[in-house]
Amino acid sequence: MKLAALPNRAVLEISGEDRITFLQGLVSNDVTKARADQAIWAALLTPQGKWLADFFVIATPEALLLDVEAAQLAMLITRLSRFKLRAKVALRDASAEWRVHAAWGEGVPSEGLVARDPRLPEAGWRVLAGTGLSCNASPADYAAHRLTLGLPDGSKDMEAEKSVLLEGGFDELHGISWTKGCYMGQELTARTRYRGLLKRRLVPVSIEGPAPGRGVPILTLDGAEAGEMRSSQGAQGLALLRLEWLDKGALMAGEARLTPQPPPWMKLPEDKP
Repeated sequence: MKLAALPNRAVLEISGEDRITFLQGLVSNDVTKARADQAIWAALLTPQGKWLADFFVIATPEALLLDVEAAQLAMLITRLSRFKLRAKVALRDASAEWRVHAAWGEGVPSEGLVARDPRLPEAGWRVLAGTGLSCNASPADYAAHRLTLGLPDGSKDMEAEKSVLLEGGFDELHGISWTKGCYMGQELTARTRYRGLLKRRLVPVSIEGPAPGRGVPILTLDGAEAGEMRSSQGAQGLALLRLEWLDKGALMAGEARLTPQPPPWMKLPEDKP
């Protein structure tokens, strides 16, 4: 089993007797299903249904712990606080008490608060620990692991107030509840699904040559626009690609040659009944 500390993550604690109903009406997934040993993956959207942030929610008897991107923590606290009104909830940065880790491979971590990553079995575990654990892998190792699986990582792969959840695989990766009821941004999310409006997807790509930076345009060999690069690690990356170019062979981004590698879990238009 591999275990890596993730210093770019933070922990937001939501406490108070109304914490579950408060968060339930705001995020894309069913908060009632979060447990101490089973995280849920959810996103906060704009009222227009565009991505703002995503996070793992882990429930303890006293609070909801949100494993969030550290760079988005202050924004999340500010935005969520706007909806408190008379709800009996408190939000605070609990990163001093909890450090975020990821584990994957054979076995189950034996220390800390251990919750299964809900996206894919191969994704492994999210681990919150009060002190630093003994790690045998680096953040770069974890990045390579999640890129191989095609898992997005917050603002590295999504674009605030522009990305829609279905582009990032939130449907197939269990980041959306279609039955829980209303939440902010639900209407566009549902319309995108049921009307088949999706034109682009975040897709794993193998990279030959120097890895292109985030936002570098991706072109076909004939020079047509195919998408743009997102995050990468070594010879593996994620790219936001137009669907019509996924099965047309190699693409170019700067000096690099990219080959799309849609993962088995990804439902593409031809896979739909």
